[in-house]
Amino acid sequence: MSSDAHRRSLAGARVRAVTALPRTARAFALDPRRRAAVGLGIGAAALSLAFLLGGWRGGMVSYLPAWLCLLALPAGALPVAIMVERADAWRPQPETALLETLRWLLTLMPVAACLVLPILFALPVLYPWAAGAPQPSPLAAIWFTTPFVLARVCIAFTVWIALAILFARRGGEPWGKAGRIDDGRAVLGLGLHMLFGSLMAGDLVMAASAQFSSSLSGLLLMAGWSSLALSAAILVAPPDVGPSRRRLDRLTPLAILLAIWAAMHIVQALILRPTDLTEAAAWYAARGNAGGRTLAVFAGALVVLAAATTLKPGEYRARLVAALALAVQMLALAWFVTPSLRGTFTITLVDTLAFVGVAGLAIGLQPLARRFFPGLVVAGAAPAPPHH
Repeated sequence: MSSDAHRRSLAGARVRAVTALPRTARAFALDPRRRAAVGLGIGAAALSLAFLLGGWRGGMVSYLPAWLCLLALPAGALPVAIMVERADAWRPQPETALLETLRWLLTLMPVAACLVLPILFALPVLYPWAAGAPQPSPLAAIWFTTPFVLARVCIAFTVWIALAILFARRGGEPWGKAGRIDDGRAVLGLGLHMLFGSLMAGDLVMAASAQFSSSLSGLLLMAGWSSLALSAAILVAPPDVGPSRRRLDRLTPLAILLAIWAAMHIVQALILRPTDLTEAAAWYAARGNAGGRTLAVFAGALVVLAAATTLKPGEYRARLVAALALAVQMLALAWFVTPSLRGTFTITLVDTLAFVGVAGLAIGLQPLARRFFPGLVVAGAAPAPPHH
């Protein structure tokens, strides 16, 4: 090859390389090869700004509900994926895109475990028991000690990650074997999830209140987590094609979960509000401002809308209800914790920045988590990450 031809070849290669690069900031950010780096950058910047504006305590008060929204995706997807798969196990059939998306959400569990570390370092800032507040009983004084809480959190996430690896693949087989999960593993998975979900609800959510705790709080939070995860899956999952399209519509399970969640809220409120328990009255009073009442009215209207929409389901109607449910459940998680730390229910700019920061870090850390946990690498029988 002559020198002129060689120079022309190199020039052509440079032109092709330049034109192959994303030409806009949006294209650069959405490029899968750079998504993790962009997510980490945005997340770190947003969290830095949140702590700069809110200080250490204000930033952590905003970080806690943002992290709970992240935890709700894999923790809420786990029981829904198990139940949907068991319902589908009666006859061989292709998996729906919704179930595949729920399995994909399970891969976020190690990310949630990683991002809980700032909360564990800030226990005295977020939880009165860690700051030396008196406990209502001798058992509580032993139960809420730093070593015991750290041990429970570590055990809970170890179990959750193991369950995520088990059920992230079709049939619940951790190494991609053929077949469906059996009833024993399904019951064991649901039982362990309910046990540790209740423990984490008490340790990381209700413990933010100095005195009050409800026996329904664990079930309430897990119902909210599942509603949030299913809403996110409905929004992300592509439409089904072929035989899967004629299967159960996506909106009915969400409407049922929302109804259960609302019913438990009503039962708890009816039981506790008329009593003379000053702790319960104070807990509800901190959440009874204009923002809390507006959220309650909007949530009730959403439950009615979801139930009515099931009479005439459709893809766009399901996505609309899912988007509204996602917003309500995210606000509901903040409703659980922020009034205990601020005295009232409000959503601030620091809260928004913390949510953006946690979301960005989750996007950036997910590929790394899947590399460290090969059982979560979706291949073969399991779904690939959904694309918009």
